Amino acid sequence: MADLPSHAQVVIIGGGAVGCSTLYHLGKMGCTDAVLIEKNELTSGSSWHAAGNCPNFVGSWSMMKLQSYSNKLYRTLGEEVDYPMNYHVTGAIRLAHTKERMDEFKHVCSMARSMGLEFDMMTNAEMKEVYPFLETHDLEGGCWDPLDGDIDPAQLTQAYAKGARDLGCKIVRFCPVTNVYRENDEWVVKTEKGTIRCEKIVNAAGYRAHEIGRFFGRNVPCVSLAHQYLITEELPELEEYGKLLPLLRDPDSSYYLRQEKNGLLLGPYEPNCKAHWVSKDDPMPADFSFQLWPDDLERIEWHIEDACARVPLLGTGGITRVVNGPIPYAPDGNPLIGPMPGVPNAYEACVFTFGIVQSGGAGKTVAEWIVEGETEFDSWAVDPRRFTDHVTQEYAVKTAIQVYSHEYAMHFPQMTWPAGRPAKTSPTYPLLEAKGAEFGPYGGWERPNWFPMDGDTRGTATSYDRQHWFDRVGDECRHVAENVGVLELPGFSRFEVTGEGAADWLRKMVTGGLVKSGRIGLVYFATPKGKVLTEMSLTRFSDNHFWLLTGAGAHWHDRDWLMQNLPDDGSVKVEDITSRWTAFVVTGARARGVMDNLAYYSHQDFSNEAFPWLTHQPMEIGMARGHAIRVSYVGELGWEIHVPMENAIQTYQRILEAGKEHNIRDFGMFALDSMRLEKGYRSWKGDLTSDYLMTESGLDRWIKFDKPDFIGKEALEASRDNGARTGFATMVVEDGPADSVYLSTIFKGDERVGLVLAGGYGHRTGQSIALCALEADLAVPGTELEIEILGVRRKATVSANDLYDPNNERLRA
Repeated sequence: MADLPSHAQVVIIGGGAVGCSTLYHLGKMGCTDAVLIEKNELTSGSSWHAAGNCPNFVGSWSMMKLQSYSNKLYRTLGEEVDYPMNYHVTGAIRLAHTKERMDEFKHVCSMARSMGLEFDMMTNAEMKEVYPFLETHDLEGGCWDPLDGDIDPAQLTQAYAKGARDLGCKIVRFCPVTNVYRENDEWVVKTEKGTIRCEKIVNAAGYRAHEIGRFFGRNVPCVSLAHQYLITEELPELEEYGKLLPLLRDPDSSYYLRQEKNGLLLGPYEPNCKAHWVSKDDPMPADFSFQLWPDDLERIEWHIEDACARVPLLGTGGITRVVNGPIPYAPDGNPLIGPMPGVPNAYEACVFTFGIVQSGGAGKTVAEWIVEGETEFDSWAVDPRRFTDHVTQEYAVKTAIQVYSHEYAMHFPQMTWPAGRPAKTSPTYPLLEAKGAEFGPYGGWERPNWFPMDGDTRGTATSYDRQHWFDRVGDECRHVAENVGVLELPGFSRFEVTGEGAADWLRKMVTGGLVKSGRIGLVYFATPKGKVLTEMSLTRFSDNHFWLLTGAGAHWHDRDWLMQNLPDDGSVKVEDITSRWTAFVVTGARARGVMDNLAYYSHQDFSNEAFPWLTHQPMEIGMARGHAIRVSYVGELGWEIHVPMENAIQTYQRILEAGKEHNIRDFGMFALDSMRLEKGYRSWKGDLTSDYLMTESGLDRWIKFDKPDFIGKEALEASRDNGARTGFATMVVEDGPADSVYLSTIFKGDERVGLVLAGGYGHRTGQSIALCALEADLAVPGTELEIEILGVRRKATVSANDLYDPNNERLRA
């Protein structure tokens, strides 16, 4: 057993599959001065009892990258580290009971093929051929993943551990951590075996991640749910069959079924699931290593019966073993992989619901964060900073139960889920609720998505096709264009930058230039490798006084980037003022009349000469002192009115009163999104991601190469000089029942040439629109291609990025 050293470059807390993978990947990247500390024995948390299934199938590009990397690694890992493993690549069938499920399969199959994974759609006869014990009479069809399978979790973890040790990394077992604190820019880790200091630290503590998180002042959103699977006795029919059956998943009935030796293993995800260790009468024990909870088969009785009807062979054997153990869940079901929010040189690799299949990709991702400071592909789907201060323990429990109960649910475009809401609201929320608004959460903030009228169907999305709100959202868009609309946008992440060095600092932070005092503009931040980090609007009040505004979901991500890059000399101050302010969008052809009425007593001039486009001025609205910014994300004449949060209700009421004679109406986020697509305006972590360089994202005009220096300059110069391989394009798509789905594949003939990054319908232009990443030589207006939408190829033509009012005459009116 290894002794605890006094110092290491990196310390990892937690010896499950993910922690050991992180150690192994650090070693492979040359960071061998790394130590893993485990409370008990390796795998003693959730890893030892995990089912070990290894799917590639997932609806997220980032998660599919993560899992496919793992599965590719597992096919060679045993040989690489000289540690034999039981890894069965059996392929897997997913069953579809409905057209909507088949649509999901078609979309994911297309996405997988773009990643080099040969998924296929299956008929009932084809499924029966590879799985002769399957009843298919009531199915629509299925999906085939040839590289799915299962692996022994303990052997996988030990293989990582051996590989890491052989590279020079250390593992210390039976070494509980008792405290972690910061001292002299180092982390001090206290354990029952002594103290170790390190430069960087990783919380990989599995379902105990929240315990370790407390040492950092961090509330890790982690909920332990009881997941049961059962194993049957050996079945003679399987022995006679003579080969391994594919893994079977029935997402509509919510279970997986696979062969385990000559028996079957069934694992359901039941709606009446149980969370443990979340109340005072069920405290987490000091040690739960290698332990399980008692069986509770009544909870999954329906699923057992349904699976037996689907595969009658399952019902012929007795149950030999039931596993009922803790599986950690985050509020969205994805793990936490990346920088710990607000904490320097600390990282998280925890809360893995599918930790075995994700461990390979997770270890690689954390190692990249530690060694290189950024990841190979966009990892926002798993970034810990995606959850901000609205994620309390109660929120985490409610949303985790929701995710588990809908583990195989389809996630349609613009779909919302109810648990944990409302989490954050503006004071105007009750007023909008009384009007019947349908809301959606944006970084935890409730914003109206659309406003139903009498007789309209309400509720969330139920398919990939255009939804029940389509016509009403169209009405909202046209009303804004012809009259004027109002929409509150609470939750803008808002940072005030001041200090004598503020302007010089910002010039080095952003890729472009800074606007003059009294003006506003977009600024972009690149990663050191030149990828898109984030987009903000910059409002300049004076030489060294700025507002930086960014999306609600980017709050902790962008805050941390600003804070960690502050100069040490104290010449720049960044203050997070997000919760103090809200913003109202007043936009449309008659917006100026509303603004004139609002400012009647102060005699403010909103004419084009006195208040030009992309400028800002202080403004009084009743008793509120705020700020008006002449900008509009929808591409119409308009202003953003920023006021203190305590003045939200009064300001909203004043806007409505001022707009009566101009036919003002509320509009929602769905209309906003439709109109921004028509203008080619971008959306962070939608069509702006760190999968692409800024030069590949249509952002060249926001790069000022003649500046002395800025983050990412060297990489962007190389991209400019060598020629970007990818280009950004707006495409007009042949109309159909569904608009382009995120990550739909773009074809030139039979060649895959790009991906859809955002899709929707432009109600003002009457066109189906897709914002795309294309091979650079194809991103030219007039290029005719095809987009595969839910298995059907539709003609699409590259257009100018701005389809609506391309000369901005309405914005400048």
